[in-house]
Amino acid sequence: MILRFDDDLDLNVIAESGQCFRWEKIKNKSGPDIFRIIAGNRVLFICELSRGEYDLSCSENDFRSFWSGYFDCETVYREIRKTVDPSDPFLSPAAEYGKGMRILRQEPFECLISFIISQRKNIPAIRACIEKLSSAAGERLDPSEDERKWLMERRVEKRFFEELYAFPTPQALATLGSDILKSCSAGYRAPYIRKAAEDVLSGELDLKGLEKKDDRELINELMKIYGVGKKVANCTALFGFHRLDLFPIDVWIERVLSSHYEKGFPFDSYRPYNGVMQQYMFFYARSPV
Repeated sequence: MILRFDDDLDLNVIAESGQCFRWEKIKNKSGPDIFRIIAGNRVLFICELSRGEYDLSCSENDFRSFWSGYFDCETVYREIRKTVDPSDPFLSPAAEYGKGMRILRQEPFECLISFIISQRKNIPAIRACIEKLSSAAGERLDPSEDERKWLMERRVEKRFFEELYAFPTPQALATLGSDILKSCSAGYRAPYIRKAAEDVLSGELDLKGLEKKDDRELINELMKIYGVGKKVANCTALFGFHRLDLFPIDVWIERVLSSHYEKGFPFDSYRPYNGVMQQYMFFYARSPV
């Protein structure tokens, strides 16, 4: 389908924003680069044809029922970006540099496990670990005939769509042996992954129920999970529960705050979208400019 979208949406920015780990950019010599996105047990191929016009491998019905929500299409990020103080010497250029950022609506369990894995790993290592886990325990995903036709017409190599796996379910992760978790490069995080999966299965961890909590309660409950600290809890809440006012602080953001906000970041000025501001800052801080 062809999507015409009159708001901020830059696939490159989102792919490198650190909020998602199952996006892969496919270089295309005969046309625009294509992004492969795996979210839960769904796969989408998408490319930008021109400014504000996108070509998607899914049907209009699939877009309306799932992908529109995933991309948070109902939120107008252009208007959020306009609230940035133009006199702010860091956030103002960061918001301009990160124009096109959106906070994806990711599945809470996948998001929780992904950010447990993220501890003391760089982004390529996080992605590699998640792909190994998905290959080891996830359901195989096969494109439909219409999707396969879309891919072949755009000359996408088969290696990008013939061996795809969904993110593992809690049951699948809970039953993985220690040797398999080790081979997936989970390292010291392996018991955290297994315990989170077991707690979801037993009902001790009710992710659906956590959706009803306010931000502070949600963070407190997430921090009760084995192996989850403040940063992982905030990332899970922002990206997995779509709490757009939460502001995860890692080493990159710590540097920004200490270098540019000696008197403190003006959180009150940006409520309820401090998490969006954090993403602009994080993306800009890690950029080569």
